Amino acid sequence: MSAIEKLSLVIHSGDFSRVHYALVMASAAAAIGKPVTILFAGTSVRLLVKGHVKPDDDHRIKALRVAGFEELLLACNDLGARLLVCETALALCEIKPAQLREDISLEIAGAVTFLNDTSSGGGLVFV
Repeated sequence: MSAIEKLSLVIHSGDFSRVHYALVMASAAAAIGKPVTILFAGTSVRLLVKGHVKPDDDHRIKALRVAGFEELLLACNDLGARLLVCETALALCEIKPAQLREDISLEIAGAVTFLNDTSSGGGLVFV
């Protein structure tokens, strides 16, 4: 079995444990040189709002010396992962693009942009 060429993730859930592990997978793939694209959709877009308060689970994880949400998200950004934010999810969650974080490279996009970015030799994961 051969390794995937690229990892494409749709993070739809805002559930912390799901988002956290999706970011673990994305940062690991980027760290070994795999191209990564993440589409934040559904309620996960709320995690990208400026000043969003991290859940208690994030503090517990960091106390165990495991990378937390912020470290993983920044690692994905710094390692060159493409970070897309679903424009439909923003509208449904009543979030304006101006409310999103500016310290990471976020692109407002949709399903067509995401699907055009996937690779035939890549892995597509829905979280």
